[in-house]
Amino acid sequence: MSATPPAPARTGQVRLVRDIVLVCAAPLVLAGFGLGHPGGLRPYNAEHWAAMHIWLLPVWPLLALGLVVPLRGRPRRDAVGAATVAAWVAGFGYAVFYTGLDAVAGIGAGIAEQHGGEQRRRVVNPLFHTGDALGQAGVWCLTAAVVAATVALVLRYGARVLPGTAVLLVCCWSFFDSHIFHPRGVVTMLGFALGFALWAVAAARPAKARTGAGDAPA
Repeated sequence: MSATPPAPARTGQVRLVRDIVLVCAAPLVLAGFGLGHPGGLRPYNAEHWAAMHIWLLPVWPLLALGLVVPLRGRPRRDAVGAATVAAWVAGFGYAVFYTGLDAVAGIGAGIAEQHGGEQRRRVVNPLFHTGDALGQAGVWCLTAAVVAATVALVLRYGARVLPGTAVLLVCCWSFFDSHIFHPRGVVTMLGFALGFALWAVAAARPAKARTGAGDAPA
């Protein structure tokens, strides 16, 4: 007969599966939407464009769960805590600015393209310009969050978190101009899922040094 894993081991396995699901759900959903994302905004696909971005409105902020989950726990007053707070703040910046891109260049531009008539481009083009600026700010925030989270995770768990960081930084670089457009945007979202899953696996193993109660996992 096969031995049943001890209760703590089973609990750890369940937590790891839960964490992987939490950090991978949003990028996988975004990758799925990317497969059907129009390559450009035109009158014939404007309704679809706007509707898709309405559906995506609550999904974009959830990409930041990949930063929150491996760093859960009350930050202490040390370098790990400072880096954790910095990652959370930058992740919040990503959620705000990139959701702004979705609203302006997605919903707003789609509706303007659909109903603007012959003058629609006089409205759509400034919306795209504003949306691009919001999106760039959001990706910069996400990149800063990945760097800050890496500092916190390396101090906690050592160099085993770095493969995930490498994947995530490449994805951030691609994200600047790929959005979720197929094919590169889809691959970028799949890469985020992989990088965050690697972080979750690295954070599931014991920390390299003892932590205080305030830094204990939730």
